[in-house]
Amino acid sequence: MSGNEYKEQGNKFFASRRYNDAIRCYTQAINKNPSVSTYYTNRALCYLKTKMWDKASQDSKRAIEADSSLVKGHFFLGQSLLELNLFDESIASLTRAFDLAKEQKQNFGDDIASALRVAKARKWNVIEEKRIQQEVELQSYLNKLILDDKERKLETLNKDEENYETKVESIDNDIQKKIDEVNDIFAQIDDRRQKREVPDYLCGKISFELMRDPVITPSGITYDRKDIEEHLQRVGHFDPVTRTDLTQDKLIPNLAMQDVIDTFVEANPWAEDY
Repeated sequence: MSGNEYKEQGNKFFASRRYNDAIRCYTQAINKNPSVSTYYTNRALCYLKTKMWDKASQDSKRAIEADSSLVKGHFFLGQSLLELNLFDESIASLTRAFDLAKEQKQNFGDDIASALRVAKARKWNVIEEKRIQQEVELQSYLNKLILDDKERKLETLNKDEENYETKVESIDNDIQKKIDEVNDIFAQIDDRRQKREVPDYLCGKISFELMRDPVITPSGITYDRKDIEEHLQRVGHFDPVTRTDLTQDKLIPNLAMQDVIDTFVEANPWAEDY
């Protein structure tokens, strides 16, 4: 059998969700002709389906080596790297896949954009979890310092003094006040952290990310300019929500929304990285 015949057989197994059988066929195709990039991406997709992230990553890289402009190669690489928790590399690969799809006018629907959003969200969550852990450790450390200070102050007291108990009580009250102040500060931080979300109305209806350059269509729908322009170029000249005819010259800057976004970002600098 030729490489293409093995590939076709593998495609049939893949359609039947017999991924291991499909992998064996794609492997035979690769053995026949190791320079064909689609053999690697087909096998990489099987590895993604079977959660074999390392192998999916390796095949995707080999596909890209054979054809650096292969959208699926970068897309599958980004997906596998995401599952390996290599967020920066995943985002870079998915961004490359997105750009290539746009350049080649390939319509992958929202698949690449969706994976890119997931990668950015997971990276954000990891950063948030790390920061939370650091704050918890700092709070514990500060409380320990305060309690250590209390012990030192108590050690300087003479238990035979008449006002010994009064001094102990004064130290206890002072220390408790400091602990309460520290805990109150961190409680406020925790409250602000729980509110670290960008409101839906500030997010684009295509990317679901914070809009940077909001524009409004004749239908009254607001989009981020780059998202709606990409839609018009890649998908068609219509409003994705209302499906009415739409061309780029009909997009009008939504200055009121821009003011709201700028005010929100000024009050919440973290949103720049959201």
